[in-house]
Amino acid sequence: MAQDIETILDDNQTDEVIIDNLKEKCIFVPKWSDLRKEYDPREHEVMDRAKYPDITEDGILEPVTRVTRSLQKLAVNRMTGLCFGIPVNRKYHPTNDAEMNASQLIEKIYLKNRINAMNMERGKMYFASCEVATLWYAVIEQNTHYGINSALKIRTRTYSPMNGCKLYPLFDENDDYIALSIASDRAVDGDIIHYFDTYTTNRHIRWRKITDWERVVDEEIKMAKNPTIYMHRNEPIWEDKTTTVNESEWAMSRNGNYIRKNSRPVFVVLADEETGSPKEDNEKQSFKNVLQFPVGSKAEYVTWEQATESLKLHLEKLDQSFFTDLQLPDISFAKMKEIPLSGEARKQMFIDAILKVTTESGRLGEFFDREMMVVKAWAKIIAPSQASAIDSLNVENVITPFMISELTDMVNTLTTATGGKAIMSQREAVEKLGISVDPGNTIKAIKSDDMEDVLMQ
Repeated sequence: MAQDIETILDDNQTDEVIIDNLKEKCIFVPKWSDLRKEYDPREHEVMDRAKYPDITEDGILEPVTRVTRSLQKLAVNRMTGLCFGIPVNRKYHPTNDAEMNASQLIEKIYLKNRINAMNMERGKMYFASCEVATLWYAVIEQNTHYGINSALKIRTRTYSPMNGCKLYPLFDENDDYIALSIASDRAVDGDIIHYFDTYTTNRHIRWRKITDWERVVDEEIKMAKNPTIYMHRNEPIWEDKTTTVNESEWAMSRNGNYIRKNSRPVFVVLADEETGSPKEDNEKQSFKNVLQFPVGSKAEYVTWEQATESLKLHLEKLDQSFFTDLQLPDISFAKMKEIPLSGEARKQMFIDAILKVTTESGRLGEFFDREMMVVKAWAKIIAPSQASAIDSLNVENVITPFMISELTDMVNTLTTATGGKAIMSQREAVEKLGISVDPGNTIKAIKSDDMEDVLMQ
């Protein structure tokens, strides 16, 4: 049930009661302790010795084959790459010079905080642990990072259950995000100390617990904006495909046991009478081996004939089910080299993935829009003279799904659209190629060569 943050933070309440109330979640997010068992292949069922014990024969312990597959991690990495392999594009729409300057200031704040790398990190946390939060804060440090003299340096910190934090968002009765609490542990002088931070639109409170909770920070947030951004989902990106991964691991592990036991060739003697086991000479002391068997005996090596086709088909169907159901492209090197495809055909492989990114981009876009509002609030603090332009500046966050593109196909398409006319200057082509150290001199040399050719004619 949604609660009022002011009621929860009532000073008449004890710190223990306040923290307990802040920990009440009104949304459903899977526990990372459960998700980690699926995400980390070392915790898969096939690694559980209670469910799949090693074999003991004649008092000797023989480990069984255990094959794990990191398909859940692969799904997280692949989805992150599809969403953020092409960096999120912040499209600014300035209408005057003041808004143009404001856009440059905001973009420098993003770039100085390595926003593209941060998005890749946050994407993994979001798709794996189902929730992620970022805190934008400032430290006092004189700098000119943003094109102006500033006494503040804007920094970020990302929190997720994957890095040991617990997140407790708070929404009002209209499902508007109003507060975030973060529980974390830190080692201080060999002791583990518990911390609990709460951020609202106008207040930051930090509690510390050694034996009992005590309030160590209670400060005003002057930017009039909650400096945190939070995002969650109801299930990990691999959804309910863990059973498929487990089946694949069990099949490969069981087959590994059979191979290890039966793959060594067996020397067999076929005779009408019992011959006993042949005795071989020491290979280091004899230049040849002499084996004696009755007349008419037949001796040969017998190898195990395994029906591999059924196992191969089973594993291929499991992999196909995993990628198909999750709408993810199977673009491993082994898969891509099986069938030579043209550039256009490779694009078709990403249609399902593009639809998947489009589905996910709704909540991601909302997250980035809220983050833009926080960055704008910090920009107004470090450049108060530009506050009006910052507020009026229209910014759009665009998520572009990653896909394979053939430059030749694109050039041919654009050239056809222009009726065969050039779509790039010679200088731009030389710079795009990147071979020339000094494109300007290269262009001059090319023109000089052209002039010599004309004179020679």
